[in-house]
Amino acid sequence: MTETMTYPLRLPRSLKRAVERQSKEDRTSMNQFVATAVAEKLSALQTAEFFADRKARADFKAFDKLMKRRGGKPPRTGDEMPGSKAKASRHVRDNS
Repeated sequence: MTETMTYPLRLPRSLKRAVERQSKEDRTSMNQFVATAVAEKLSALQTAEFFADRKARADFKAFDKLMKRRGGKPPRTGDEMPGSKAKASRHVRDNS
């Protein structure tokens, strides 16, 4: 089980009322609602940080080289690049 700590939290009255209302609607405790909200916010921030870090390490020259290579199959219908003149062949399934 995860170790928990007590943290005194001061909220503006209007925010506390909104949390009370929403947690009641969700049938959760205020504590669970606030803990989940904090976890969701941290997850969003960490995800943004992950992608920013990943972008900083990207090798755009290698990406461009990979994207310009020849070969492979044409994209499926709906996966074409916007504005592309070449349309993918339609794969028709024969159910006879």
